[in-house]
Amino acid sequence: MWKLKIAEGGPWLTSGNNHVGRETWEFDQNDTGSSEERDAVDASRAEFQKNRFRTRHSSDVLARMQLAKGNKFSLDQQQKPKDDETSGDINIATVSETLRRALRYFSAVQAHDGHWPGDFPGPLFTTATMIIVLYVTESLSTTLSSEHRKEICRYLYNRQNMDGGWGLHAEGESSMLSSALNYTALRLLGEGADDGPDMSMPKARKWIHDHGGTTMIPILGKVWLSVLGVFEWSGVNPMPPELFLLPSFVPIQPGRLWSHFRMAFIPMSYLYGKKFVGPTTKLVLSLREELHIHPYKKINWKQARKLCAKEDAYHPHTWLQECLSDCLYSFGESFLACWPVSYMRRKALGQIADFLKYEDDISRYICIGAAQKALSMLCCWSENPNSDAFKHHLARVADFLWLGEDGMKVRVCAGQSWDVAFAVQAILACDVAGEFGSTLKKAHHFLKASQIVDNPSGDFSRKYRHISKGGWAFQVADQGWQVSDCTAEALKALLLLSKFPSDIVGDQMETCRFHDAVNVLLSLQNPNGGYGTWELARTYPWMENLNMTEIYADIMVEHQYVECTSSVIQALALFRQKYPSHREDEIEQCIRRATEFIEKLQNEDGSWFGSWGICFTYGTWFAIEGLSAVGQCYNNSTYIRKGCQFLLSKQLRNGGWGESHLSSTTKAYTNLDGEKSHIVNTAWAMLALMKAGQAERDPSPLHEAARLIMSMQLGNGDFPQEEMIGSFLKNGPLCYMAYRNIFPIWALGEYHRLVLCSG
Repeated sequence: MWKLKIAEGGPWLTSGNNHVGRETWEFDQNDTGSSEERDAVDASRAEFQKNRFRTRHSSDVLARMQLAKGNKFSLDQQQKPKDDETSGDINIATVSETLRRALRYFSAVQAHDGHWPGDFPGPLFTTATMIIVLYVTESLSTTLSSEHRKEICRYLYNRQNMDGGWGLHAEGESSMLSSALNYTALRLLGEGADDGPDMSMPKARKWIHDHGGTTMIPILGKVWLSVLGVFEWSGVNPMPPELFLLPSFVPIQPGRLWSHFRMAFIPMSYLYGKKFVGPTTKLVLSLREELHIHPYKKINWKQARKLCAKEDAYHPHTWLQECLSDCLYSFGESFLACWPVSYMRRKALGQIADFLKYEDDISRYICIGAAQKALSMLCCWSENPNSDAFKHHLARVADFLWLGEDGMKVRVCAGQSWDVAFAVQAILACDVAGEFGSTLKKAHHFLKASQIVDNPSGDFSRKYRHISKGGWAFQVADQGWQVSDCTAEALKALLLLSKFPSDIVGDQMETCRFHDAVNVLLSLQNPNGGYGTWELARTYPWMENLNMTEIYADIMVEHQYVECTSSVIQALALFRQKYPSHREDEIEQCIRRATEFIEKLQNEDGSWFGSWGICFTYGTWFAIEGLSAVGQCYNNSTYIRKGCQFLLSKQLRNGGWGESHLSSTTKAYTNLDGEKSHIVNTAWAMLALMKAGQAERDPSPLHEAARLIMSMQLGNGDFPQEEMIGSFLKNGPLCYMAYRNIFPIWALGEYHRLVLCSG
């Protein structure tokens, strides 16, 4: 049986907080489990496979089953809807019972260290990139057991579209990037060219060939296939590592780019500079023939570097990019290869290697995300295959593997701290802290243990890192990358918990650590008043014209977001209630400038664009929460009035809201197909309207929304997993697994308190 391990270490691992939050899956061949457990696992897998084209996302059945068992809670694995108690008028009693049922379930799937483990589905190519690295470094069989490989194949087949390809994400139409890389991964895992259920591999190969073959793959895929040896580096647009040698004031110096892109581009430029290629095996030679529509030796690689399938070209290259690439390709590379200029490449590669070693060490080999880890791990191996550093890297691969009823995949990352911060606020909104004190106490402990307690080592600013002491990462503290809104939401949760007796929620955090968190937040504000994610903006918006990815937008620059800015406003407003004299003037000025930033972002229709959730509903909720935190309300703020009018105009006839991920892609509000409601969108809209005083004006929209949420609750207290509700880079939906529990609880808790009990 597979076992989910929480907060456990192992060889070649280090931790600053005893691995709090770490999640790994281990297959125990000696523990076969009970017949009921085996049947439940098999049934969940069969159910997902049967309905995979209708229900795109798994529900984390395997993890939640184990967690509930550990917490002595009996789950109904069929997850049948409960009897309809909401067909008539809803009242305090029915809402209270719905909340208690939801909270009992949610508490039952909490881990012993205080967080809520879960999948974090996003791009469908991250699993393949990790497989390529493990194959190239000859670590595949030693890192992944036969059971691992079996479950990864299950996942890849489950995610294949009916036309034979794979989408950029689970709800996406087939793309060349995911199709070529996932086909490759299956072959590297041992699948034959004609294997797979329902002729999956031949269907995949046909899709690839019908769409021009893998010379049409975007540049990210070109890099990965070049590393493997089934593409040529001469078919990749130049990524000169010499850029790393530029002074920091130059806009295109990689250290000035957005952190997630920076931490991918720098190792890619290293691999490009070395023209690194793994061992040319028989399988690699076979893939050269399988993936291309022309004989490999006759492919025009100079022409191939400009090709990109129309299915992948969300952000096509600009004429400026094409001109610069042509110059670098035709003249720059040959010039840089000439003596004595060639020494620059050696110097750049050496400096990049040192930079990557520093990043690996301070992130404890977790890195900023899965794609970046795979690249850094490959660079590390290319330097020294037998190094201790590479062993440290291999030990952290397990941190990214997640098992669901759909199979095993590589997560982009995990969102432990983010989920716990929201979960605490949701539970506290229900006014039942006394009944669920043990849940809150564990969550409180987790947040305290997850604060980053030190800045990066050494002269971190010269390594393009920001202060982190006092911040929170999106995931575990050991990763070390502070995030503005994660820090703000964790600070909010801890400040709220500090209002309760310690015998219920545990001892509050030390005052100095609250101050450290505020220091991080104040340091992250940009000159325009807004907040980005990981750090300050370091280069100019026009740099987006040099976006090389083709599949994403807004990836070059650390932009500012309504969500991050709102979270900071709320946290600082709450902080100054408890500590009114601490950096009083600076906090006041910060909040004022942040408020003005949010006001300027409002669209003509009253909405705000959300960049990290879907989409206008998400952004508008955050904006209203932020403006409300500084005293604005429906009666005195045209911004809030327009925001409420926008939300009410999008309410569906069944009382809910349902926004598609296409809103992020097209930047225009788009309903889900069939005007279907989404339980999380509905909860966000409810929270925004209640914060703006909708209950006093006309509570009927809230009654309708609450009735819908209550009707969707399942018999065990859970809520259904629906379409993706997160987003990034305009074209990259994400699925936050705990949102389906957190936000219905939060919305119904506020509804119970603000609408029913106050009405």
